[in-house]
Amino acid sequence: MTTPLPTLSPSRAADFKTCPLLYRLRSIDRLPEQPTVDQARGTLVHAVLERLFDLPAASRTLAEAALLVRPAWEALLAEAPELGTLAVDDGFLDEATQLLQGYFTVEDPTRLEPAERETLIEATLDDELLIRGYVDRLDVSPAGDLRVVDYKTGGAPREAFEARALFQLKFYALVLWRTRGIVPRVLRLVYLKDREVCDYTPDSEELERFEKTLVALWRAIEQAAQAREFRPKPSRLCNWCSHQALCPSFGGTPPPFPEEAAITTAIDARTARLAAQRGVDGERLADVL
Repeated sequence: MTTPLPTLSPSRAADFKTCPLLYRLRSIDRLPEQPTVDQARGTLVHAVLERLFDLPAASRTLAEAALLVRPAWEALLAEAPELGTLAVDDGFLDEATQLLQGYFTVEDPTRLEPAERETLIEATLDDELLIRGYVDRLDVSPAGDLRVVDYKTGGAPREAFEARALFQLKFYALVLWRTRGIVPRVLRLVYLKDREVCDYTPDSEELERFEKTLVALWRAIEQAAQAREFRPKPSRLCNWCSHQALCPSFGGTPPPFPEEAAITTAIDARTARLAAQRGVDGERLADVL
């Protein structure tokens, strides 16, 4: 039997870069996390935008999108009952609709025909690491140029944090280049809350450097696993962490290292949801913001 390759997604790679202990608690210990209202709203908006493009082009209006909000939320509750524990009301659905208004401000879906939506893409690096994730939307021009689109329901980052925001899209661009032989022409971040679009054009040299960065990152994860040492890295992001009680930086103690655990990485929230629908192994929920 062939041993499966370890897997790395943009979310888990970002976890390790943010805080090695966070990576361990999510990907090795697999500790459960209660979803937040913001995460649920983001998942809902993504689901509506996916369904929007099932409609005929002329019907892709804000009014039609608004009609999709409640059915999409009910479908999510059926798929992930833990979302029912969140304190949400009709204002929650109204806020989702407002984010959809932001989408219609920056793009006209009646003029778009996405080639792929919520698509699992994956590639193997150095015959040792499988990188994978779900792309929100992939547009293909008549000339064959690719545009990778990612919807963000949080606020647009300041310039100093733009590179962090683009990390996920460079990850996808690398996978597409390695599997399809095409460097995407445009990487597009659509910030629904702030009604902004950030377009970035990568090149093959940049993606080669990025590939080396990911391989080095994975080797650092392997070294940390071998040493059983995933140190916390305190930052402002600690304010949103679900695991402060287990973090030495906050007076906590991590659980014993799970020796039997496979050192693999999980895929993100929508991956887990879609995996259940499409027969792909998904392991946990994570941030979609």
